[in-house]
Formats: sequence, C-alpha cells, structure tokens
Amino acid sequence: MGKNHTISLHDLSAQQLKFTLAIDKEYAAGAIHRPRISYFGVAEPLLEFLQRDDLAVTLLLFFSGLFTPCVRISADFLQVQDAYLQSETAAKGITNIVDLTPIRDMYSGGFYPFATPEEHWAYWSRYIYINRYMDAPKPVYDDLLKLVADKDYFVITTNIDHCFQKAGFDKKRLFYTQGDYGLFQCSEPCCQETFENEAMIREMVKRQENMKIPTELLPACPYCGKPLTMNLRADDKFVEDEGWHRAAERYENFLRTRNGQKVLFLELGVGYNTPVIIKYPFWQMTARNPDATYVCINQGQATCPQEIEQQSICINADLGTVLHNTTFNGNTSKSAPQ
Repeated sequence: MGKNHTISLHDLSAQQLKFTLAIDKEYAAGAIHRPRISYFGVAEPLLEFLQRDDLAVTLLLFFSGLFTPCVRISADFLQVQDAYLQSETAAKGITNIVDLTPIRDMYSGGFYPFATPEEHWAYWSRYIYINRYMDAPKPVYDDLLKLVADKDYFVITTNIDHCFQKAGFDKKRLFYTQGDYGLFQCSEPCCQETFENEAMIREMVKRQENMKIPTELLPACPYCGKPLTMNLRADDKFVEDEGWHRAAERYENFLRTRNGQKVLFLELGVGYNTPVIIKYPFWQMTARNPDATYVCINQGQATCPQEIEQQSICINADLGTVLHNTTFNGNTSKSAPQ
C-alpha cells in the first residue's frame, strides 16, 4: 500500500478531531493512489460478512450535502433557478449571470440571501420538494435494504431526505441526527415541537409565480406566530423533539445491548463535515471490540486509523456501484445450485 496514511486513536482529543488529522494533505490532494479495495487483515470480503448468521449490523448511509443536490438536481430545479436569475438580471440590469449570484447548485442556493420571505420560500419549497418528496434518482437505498433486511441492523445518519424510510427501512431502526426536510420548527424556537410540512410545501410549489409564493402561504408558528423554519441542525436553535429523543434512545440501547458482539460498523460515504457524529465513534468502537469489523466505502476518502487496520475493509470506489454489485452477487450466489 506504500506510505502509511493512517492516524492514531490514542488520546483522541477535541483539538485532534479535525479534518487534517483524518486524511493528510498528500492523500487529500490525490498524490497517493491507494488500491481500489484494501482488505487489510480481514479475511472475508463485504458480501461474506453480510451473509453471516451471527452478525449484528450497525450501518449508516450519508451523502455529503455538497454532492447530494448535484445528484438529485432536475430539470424542474434548473427551471426555477433560471427563472430567478433572469428576473434578477432584468431588475438590476446585469447581463452576465455569473456576476449575479453564487447559486450554482441546490446546496449553494440554500445560503443565498433572498430579498423577501416570499422569494426565500419559493426557492426552498422547490428544494424540499425535490429532495424530500420526490423519489431518489438511484436505487442505492433499495440495494442497501436488500443487503441488510434480514440482519439485526440500525441506521444512524446525518441525511435529512427521508430516503431510508421511503425505501422501506424500519422506522424504529433509524436515527436522523440532523433533522428532516419534511419538518418545520419555530425559528425562535418557542417550543420543542416539529410540524409536518408536506401539504404546505406542495401548496407553495403549486401556487408560486415569478419566483415568489403568495404572502398568505408564509409558514408561521401556531403558538407564537414567529416564522417557521426547517428542522435542520445549523445552530443551537435546532429542535430535538420527542421523536428525535426516542430515536436517540433506541440507538444507544442498540449499541449497549450489542456491546462486545460480532458487529460490522458499515460506514458509507461519510466525509469530514461532521465526523464526530459517526466516523470517529465507529473507529473508537471498533478499536474497543476485537470482534468488530469496520468497513468504509467512500470514493477518494476510504481510510482508517492504524490501530484498526487489522479489523478494517476500506473500499475506494463509487458507493452505488459497490452496493449494486454486492447485491447482485449475493442474489446470484444464493440462487446458485449447490
């Protein structure tokens, strides 16, 4: 494998939980080319692990917010973006759209300072509709469910698009740590409650004109009247409602009752935006349990600490391709004559 680009878990402090300690500059810049698949000290590949009868599976699926919108981008969104840009250029006399706004994809558009709440919600209603209420464009979640449906699994994810549940994953085995596009909360917040938003979002999408929603559709808190906002973790105003706490308790109970067992920590597509939620705990739990195996599938960022190399599988490849091929091979092997 050439030069070792792993880190140490010894005395992992808050200061050490930084991006540069996870992957060094040389590796992050692509100067080091690791094998596509590195099976370190683990004898069994991923498919064999998932087919074991004695395996409790803890897994997650995460697409970085920087890339999810690009994958899910649609003609509908492009139409909305173009309409907004054209109206702004006409109003401001700007002829070069590139000079107008940083909106280049859904993610960057989420940070754009729209002039009015009506414009803000015209954009965000389309954003939420596409990411939360439209079907996923690829069968990644479906393939993953096929692999783990008969396992003792739990999903912890920083995704907020509800795709796990839409694919058929058991709701009681899911923990969405960062919120849900399908929920509103008070912007204050005056209460620790969340509110379903599907009907409101669909109405905003349906009735908006000239990249503005009607003023009467602006969402307001039913208790204090302040504006509603998305239930997304961005600051200390994020609402952790009763459903969030129940899911957190179920996840903690799952880990506690499987402690010391043969566990596969399957980390899929996790980057270094919030590694303290999933990646670092998975590393630490693997290091503490000699019967645990850590699997990382992440194109360009498949790595692990040196302490758990002998318990790890790192696959530097496209997540969707790996899961699809694993599912296909698994179905083939099960149906093959003995």
